[in-house]
Amino acid sequence: MEARFLLLSDVAAELNVSDSQVYHMVRSGELPAIKIGGRGQWRVERARLEEYIQAKYAETAAWVRDNPLTEREAE
Repeated sequence: MEARFLLLSDVAAELNVSDSQVYHMVRSGELPAIKIGGRGQWRVERARLEEYIQAKYAETAAWVRDNPLTEREAE
């Protein structure tokens, strides 16, 4: 059974980015997370991570649609 909540390092490994990038995403509110425990450690719910990934796919698809690839003009 998969864990419901992930450490920021687990999220970083899943997204293939650095721990500090995930920390920034969480602190900026880009990626929803919670702080738990006496030391306030961050946790990301697996379902929220999947929603984030799907939103990024949609955002990227919109960007690609709005920025079509064109051939370079001959010089």
